[in-house]
Amino acid sequence: MSVGPHSSESDAHRAVTTALRVLAPAVVFAALMLLPTPAGLTPQGQAALAVMGLAVVLWATEALHIAVTGIVGIVLLILVGGVSDVGAALYGFSQPVAYFLIGILTLGMAVHRSGLAERVSIFLMRGAGGSPLLLYVQMLFSFAALTFALPSASTRGAILVHIYEQVMERWNISQDHAFHKAVMMALGSLNRLGSTALLAGGVTPVVASGLLGDFSWGRWFVLMSVPFYASLIIGGALLFLLYRSGFRVQVDADSHFLEAGPITAVEVRAGAIALLTALLWFTDFAHGLHPAVPALIALCMILMPGIGVLNWRDLEQGLGWGNFIVIASTLSLAHALVGSGAAGWFSSSLVGWIGGLSENPALFLLALCCCAALVRAMLPNIAGYLALVIPVAMAAGEAVGLNPLVCGMAIVVIGDTPVYYPAGSTSGVFIFERAAVKASEVIRFGLIMTVVALGVVFLTLPYWNLVGEPLVR
Repeated sequence: MSVGPHSSESDAHRAVTTALRVLAPAVVFAALMLLPTPAGLTPQGQAALAVMGLAVVLWATEALHIAVTGIVGIVLLILVGGVSDVGAALYGFSQPVAYFLIGILTLGMAVHRSGLAERVSIFLMRGAGGSPLLLYVQMLFSFAALTFALPSASTRGAILVHIYEQVMERWNISQDHAFHKAVMMALGSLNRLGSTALLAGGVTPVVASGLLGDFSWGRWFVLMSVPFYASLIIGGALLFLLYRSGFRVQVDADSHFLEAGPITAVEVRAGAIALLTALLWFTDFAHGLHPAVPALIALCMILMPGIGVLNWRDLEQGLGWGNFIVIASTLSLAHALVGSGAAGWFSSSLVGWIGGLSENPALFLLALCCCAALVRAMLPNIAGYLALVIPVAMAAGEAVGLNPLVCGMAIVVIGDTPVYYPAGSTSGVFIFERAAVKASEVIRFGLIMTVVALGVVFLTLPYWNLVGEPLVR
């Protein structure tokens, strides 16, 4: 059988693409390592910055699996001196958020394996009446509505992904279909926007409110619900436009007549565990437990003989341990950037470049937000980003006569709205892992949402002024 010229050209193109995907990260790493160390940056900080640059490019190009990239990053931190010792390189594996992820993934598995996800999916299909668009709108609404019962975006995502997978299976929609991608992109990129509107909505509002100042639940909601709900609505509409061809899919016209059957004991147990866990998360103001603790309590109950839903073999085979490695390694890389001083040098340098715009408040804020977006792209851990950029932005704004709180809130919106690569979001990493969504698609939508975030910040300025927080004092 002969091979035609088109086949040879295709093979050559694939070879060039593969070579570029492998060489680009290496070139970025070598350039950052070999350049003369800039003033104010330590050799350790330069090494940490080089490793982070390598990891970001690898995550973007998917030359390696995202979990393998995380491990490579940790090893390189040790070998090139980006951290002081092995313990610092493995910092992320000791952090509660990594084990919080394990707990919520187990909870999602329990809801799925018990049949509860299928029951809920049948309910959703009935409500959608066979319309993919209506199902999509329902999902976007649930991101905000369910936050009051399940504040954590990671928890909602772990449960909802199984429910919508059941819907896709019922409607015979494959993973590479445009509608499937739209749903998974929304779950991975937009879901958490509903959480940040609430003070109890997870890591972002908790860390940000502590850095911005003391906030009541109501005051936070008044200030932050408008920009984040606006970003959710606009992002949902743009995502629909990007994948609009998938919304014309023909589904089973009788799917909304499906019967779920009588509820089973295992569904009752799974639902009870989920409700108890949600109650513990929602009442954290009373008991003070870290969100990881209720998640691990749920894990124990789910695996407990007699009352549980899964056994250890189910957990071993179905959890997706790569998600744990990705989250832990990104925390380690972010910690290395902060601990070595590289992150501080990077953000201070960026902010220093815009000092000449101080005469124009709006232009200064725009430049500040653009700098923050660059830092966010380099720093996948949202807590590290907030801890690093908010104080710098507030100090810079106050120095030129701007309201530091408004500058700080703008930084929160810019940092939490976009997701630049599959490993860049705790609540999205396990969703992108399960879907046939390419890294290039995540990057494209992340850049789009950066523009959305910039627009939302400036559209929200009059509202913030109305509720007592003007840009210029």
